[in-house]
Amino acid sequence: MIKETLQLFNEGTPILNILQDGRRQELLVLLCKKGPLTVNQLTELVTISRPAVSHHLKLMLDAGILSVEQKGLERYYRSDLGPTLDWLKALTASLEDDLQK
Repeated sequence: MIKETLQLFNEGTPILNILQDGRRQELLVLLCKKGPLTVNQLTELVTISRPAVSHHLKLMLDAGILSVEQKGLERYYRSDLGPTLDWLKALTASLEDDLQK
């Protein structure tokens, strides 16, 4: 079981690295609460520049915790935490199994 738990930790390391940044946490929470938003809409809600918002969104998109949809000239970002939550549940279950043994 320990090998499986370590493998799960390794699989989730990129997500954990992305989410350790407070700005990305704030952007993710906003997208979870407000639904799909553009870079400009997000920039109006935070205290960082538009290029910084775009940079953080790209990192989160690459990590698989966001999705993006093109509507006309605008790109709408939304949280896409299904796979991340599935990973977190599997990690939690594996850790609980390790504790019981």
